[in-house]
Amino acid sequence: MNPVLATLWHRKTPIIAALALGGIAVHLALRFGLSASLQVQHIPLLVILIGGGGPLLYDLFLKLLRREFGSDLLGGISIITSILLGEYLAGSIIVLMLAGGEALENHALRSASSVLGALAKRMPAIAHRKQETQIHEVALADISIGDTLVIYPHEICPADGTVIEGHGVMDESYLTGEPFAIRKTSGSPVISGAVNGDSALTIRTTRLAADSRYAKIMEVMRESEETRPQLRRLGDKLGAFYTPVALAVAITAWAISGEAMRFLAVLVIATPCPLLIGIPIAIIGSISLCARRAIIVKSPLVLEQIAGCKTAIFDKTGTLTYGEPTLTEQLPAPGFSQKEVLTLVASLERYSKHPLARAILHAADEEKIELPEATDVGEQPGTGLRGKISGHEVLITSRGKLIEQNLADHEHLPPIAGGLECVVVIQNRYAGMLRFRDAPRSDSRSFVSHLGPKHQFSRVMIVSGDRESEVRYLAQQVGITEIFAQQSPEQKLAIVRKETTAAKTLYVGDGINDAPAMMAATVGMAIGKNSDVTAEAAGVVIMDNSLTKVDEFMHISRRMRVIALQSAIGGMALSIIGMFFAATGHLNPVHGAILQEIIDVLAVLNALRAAFPPKVIHDL
Repeated sequence: MNPVLATLWHRKTPIIAALALGGIAVHLALRFGLSASLQVQHIPLLVILIGGGGPLLYDLFLKLLRREFGSDLLGGISIITSILLGEYLAGSIIVLMLAGGEALENHALRSASSVLGALAKRMPAIAHRKQETQIHEVALADISIGDTLVIYPHEICPADGTVIEGHGVMDESYLTGEPFAIRKTSGSPVISGAVNGDSALTIRTTRLAADSRYAKIMEVMRESEETRPQLRRLGDKLGAFYTPVALAVAITAWAISGEAMRFLAVLVIATPCPLLIGIPIAIIGSISLCARRAIIVKSPLVLEQIAGCKTAIFDKTGTLTYGEPTLTEQLPAPGFSQKEVLTLVASLERYSKHPLARAILHAADEEKIELPEATDVGEQPGTGLRGKISGHEVLITSRGKLIEQNLADHEHLPPIAGGLECVVVIQNRYAGMLRFRDAPRSDSRSFVSHLGPKHQFSRVMIVSGDRESEVRYLAQQVGITEIFAQQSPEQKLAIVRKETTAAKTLYVGDGINDAPAMMAATVGMAIGKNSDVTAEAAGVVIMDNSLTKVDEFMHISRRMRVIALQSAIGGMALSIIGMFFAATGHLNPVHGAILQEIIDVLAVLNALRAAFPPKVIHDL
């Protein structure tokens, strides 16, 4: 179809669906409520067939010229048949089904297009540029390299740069995949899109806003959306077989008998309502069931596609892990006990906003340690957190600062390992080291191990922006052997595209840096609604932070496909039997229409089962 005409048709489908619904309601009111004459009863239906059926038939005629034989094409032929038979109500119902289905599908496509809007909305429209002692608000396009910008607390950084004044933390997890807030002080790099903490920072820009990391992700997202693969729906695949069969039977019956009425009778009973109604009802019922299970299905197509996915691709942080640091190792130095070190550190960390403080306090709480009061607490840039607890001078710092400033004896420092760490100094003596990792979810290993035997996935991999040591550690914990570490959004996108050309892919992630890859995968899934962008890019959003819900979605999808096929193939089989009776003259068009309605009711009743939860909804 001409792009302009296609756009106009897509805009008209909701109006046509509303027109058909309203017209049918008026017809039924005239017929059963007001007892109007037959001619008056038919007026609303004729309006539907002319105003709604006309554009629909034109669209189907163009599909016929392109040799596209889908279930909607047989629906168009059925509309013409119903007009010729005077079955205006049946024709109006078909108009409603076709236009309503098209409107819902176009809405899903428009939702995907809103991803770029969500990205743009998240970026600030202005920046605070400092010139001498004055601060002025300027548009992002007016930022130049070397400008001095002030980033207020909790603001989003507008451009890449370097900190020249202030110290605090920034949350870069949406962009880098790293699960921790990152400390910032003079000389620290900052990236656009990162969320500032509680302290104002002054930065000097190193890139234009248009060349920043965040802008690059938007560019990759736009490219990913423009090249998103088009997938055929289940109904279209079945319709491609069913439509030629129905037409062949109808034409053959007419040719052999010489009776045009047999042609019409065959097409009336061949109206593909099990395809047009049964499959959508099974899909809608499954979407409703998902919603009740805290699973939001944004694109109905994913319910049809997930069963065919053979490659599962996972982001690391917040997907297979909880996205928060956990204290995993306590290494006290000779002369200090583990409990003593943890008690003093936790007492001091109560007054810190450091991202590791929560993990330390949680560990102390689990060990039921009573924390004494800390005094003289302070945190000077470049040294660490200091304070006095129970007469002890305590310093929490890093390995590099300890060695660089020769703050205490450091010959007992353990070798460098993966994850994050902090060094504890008590009374100017090295007292121990605490190590942290982003812990895997409790259900990660069991979930990964069952993907092959239960859901027929042939490959499982991790594609992450994290350091290789961290990714490899997690992969060993959850049982994955294939990893890609330190991947940018562009590299993630390239990997997913390559894998999708070989087999259908499922991509599961949670950050902005996952959004382009989600859109390129056959099925994109977001765990948690941490980002508007991620939720818009994904076809499915798991609202609970649980991989069990991912498994539930797979089971609901598989069951939906079985029920939809039962309704569609069963209905088509009964229709084909009826077609042969009509072709041999044993069914006239009126009897065929009645029989088709019975078949439709059976298909719909079966499809409604998809809305009710099965006895087993996951196998973890």
